Amino acid sequence: MSTRSVYCEDAISWLESKDIQAGCSFITSMPDISEFPGYTLNDWKAWFIKTASLVMSRCPDDGVTIFYQSDVKIDGAWVDKGYLCQKAAEALGHELLWHKIICRSPAGIATFGRPSYSHMLCFSKSLKVDIAKSTPDVLPDLGEKTWQRGMGLEACILAAKFIAEQTATTTVINPFCGEGSMLAVANAHNLSAIGIERSPKRAAKAQALQMDLKLKRFNEN
Repeated sequence: MSTRSVYCEDAISWLESKDIQAGCSFITSMPDISEFPGYTLNDWKAWFIKTASLVMSRCPDDGVTIFYQSDVKIDGAWVDKGYLCQKAAEALGHELLWHKIICRSPAGIATFGRPSYSHMLCFSKSLKVDIAKSTPDVLPDLGEKTWQRGMGLEACILAAKFIAEQTATTTVINPFCGEGSMLAVANAHNLSAIGIERSPKRAAKAQALQMDLKLKRFNEN
């Protein structure tokens, strides 16, 4: 039976207090530079790479670490978060198993500040994917969200199904879990889930949120 635990604390402190988490895979969407008003762009990039490395370092060799990130423009320059994730992975010897594009807006629509897509990148130290079980590289719709910064339902389902079907891990750890979309979807796929969220309000929602697999929608209790 799947379980869920949500810790209302700083995700970095939580990770630093842990060793490698056997039987677990990780998925996270790390905070944007907009949440660090005192940081320069270079400060935030260094923080992002260091934190991505920390998350991956707690994943066992047979597990995966999945990042869901949306790029941003700063003073007219494009900041590619997928590239930052790959820099962290390369330094740790983790390989990129797949890189999905999740459409946030229909193709052909101009957007400003943020692109019309998000990255989803999956890394592992030793796991090899089954090519026969490949899934689409582009999702046309991210699906329902419980809040503006949340992961879309379709993106969560993609991640949970991959972890359940192609890894031996049975628990998903979600640092910076927000309102718990990934936790609810993990439970719906019979995976246990651990979330870490600093906001008491969001942590409470993350503990309660449920996902109806048949209707493909979230139920907020």
